[in-house]
Formats: sequence, C-alpha cells, structure tokens
Amino acid sequence: MFNYIWPIALVIISNVVYQICAKSVPKEMNPFASLTVTYVVGAIASAILYFILGKSQNLAKEFGKLNWAPFVLGIVIVGLETGWIYAYKAGWQVSTGFIVQSAVLAVMLLAVGYFLYHEAFTWNKVAGVVICLIGLVFINYK
Repeated sequence: MFNYIWPIALVIISNVVYQICAKSVPKEMNPFASLTVTYVVGAIASAILYFILGKSQNLAKEFGKLNWAPFVLGIVIVGLETGWIYAYKAGWQVSTGFIVQSAVLAVMLLAVGYFLYHEAFTWNKVAGVVICLIGLVFINYK
C-alpha cells in the first residue's frame, strides 16, 4: 500500500510547494532567468539522487538509453513553468488557476488515454468529466 501512496503524496506535496514558488517569483524578474536557476538546481539534485538511489552508477550508459521523450519533456516543462509564472503575473489566483487547469487537463487526458493508450472510456469517467466541467462554472462564477 505504501508503494502505491507515496508517489502521489510526493506529487501533491511537490505541487503545493511548486505553486507557492511559481507565484513567488518576483514580478519584475524575467521568468527565464528564474527558470535557469531552477533547472541548474534541478540538474544538480537529479544527479545527486541518481548516484544515491540509482542501481547503476554508470550515467553514460543510462544516457545511451535515451529516446525522444526526455528532450521533449524538457521543452514541455519549460512551457509549463513559464505558463504558470505568467498566469500568476497576469493575476490568476493559486486556488482557482490550478483547479481550472486540472479540470481541463483531466478532460484532455481522458481522450489521450483512450486514443493513445487504449484505456477504457467508462460512464464513471464521463460523469467525472461532467462534474469537472460543472465545477469550472462554479469556480469561475462571480
């Protein structure tokens, strides 16, 4: 059970801290300067964790296993982080911005799961999508 829960707990805790950090980037600072520091720290932390937790100690051998995904993920992460920083600079609230993106993302990933990974499309998932969309109405209603 622990192996099932700890990754989600890590994602949740990391997301809370992430949103606080993204909203705390100084408004007058260029987001890409901030992200440069972010990725240097991330690269160092990743390398340290690789050597502490990795089963293999041969990083060059691991790099030999690369495909397109890590390269595209790097670009996508920059887009994700830049989007959040600019969203907060534009005035999005932490409480509503994340809910709006999560609801829309849930709908989009339902389609991705179905078309790319052949995951089941059930009535429970359709009901969940409808609830998400209704929630968006309530979140954004003033």
